[in-house]
Amino acid sequence: MFAQSFTEELRAAAGEQWDRVINHRFTTELAKGDIDRCGKLKNLRFCNESTIAVESCSFSVFSIAVLKKYLIQDFRFLDAFVVLLASVIANGRSLEDRIPGCQFLAMITGKENTYFQRSFEKLGCSAEDRADIPDAEVTVKFCNLMRAVALTGTLGEMLSVIVVAEWIYLSWGEKVLPLTNRDDFLTYEWVDLHSGSYFAEVVTYLRGLLDKEGELIDEVGKKKCKEAFLHAVQLEEDFFEMAYSN
Repeated sequence: MFAQSFTEELRAAAGEQWDRVINHRFTTELAKGDIDRCGKLKNLRFCNESTIAVESCSFSVFSIAVLKKYLIQDFRFLDAFVVLLASVIANGRSLEDRIPGCQFLAMITGKENTYFQRSFEKLGCSAEDRADIPDAEVTVKFCNLMRAVALTGTLGEMLSVIVVAEWIYLSWGEKVLPLTNRDDFLTYEWVDLHSGSYFAEVVTYLRGLLDKEGELIDEVGKKKCKEAFLHAVQLEEDFFEMAYSN
């Protein structure tokens, strides 16, 4: 029997939480095209208590659409993600290790960034509109994690965070690809960006770098990588849940 690679050990440590993330309802609703794009009107009730009477009142609020909320918050990762990926490239152990990362960085700042801009235009969500929407708590935490490991973490810790982000997305992207409805680029292009041979090669490349680090670092370094990896998995689950929160 072959020994597990370092990335396989980290994935195993995430246990059922990993499976919850890649099977989250967001992924199937997105692929099938059933995901909420328009928002929903909800009735809220409250009571106004006084010494004389208790007054029951209600009012309606319009909740932001799941997909719109997700994309607005996800786009705010982009700068921190670019910083993290650039740090992985800068701290790579050889030119051979850096080149695929540079190519992936070009895709993120090109094709993926363009997808966001086209999506916001279709959703009628201007930069001014987005500026009025505060960062979600999980968005702040994820950006802080990416920037922290980029600034002060080891190469292994940087890779641990970025491997979670890309490996999880490849896992659910490949799973829902056969279900994907092709009527609206808003949904199918996000699946396409996170599936297919090129993205699989990117994940293999990143996992390979982290596996290499696992062979070079000591137990203290491995523990730090595990902590970063599991933290990122938790934030991935929290992020999907955020999209459905009120």
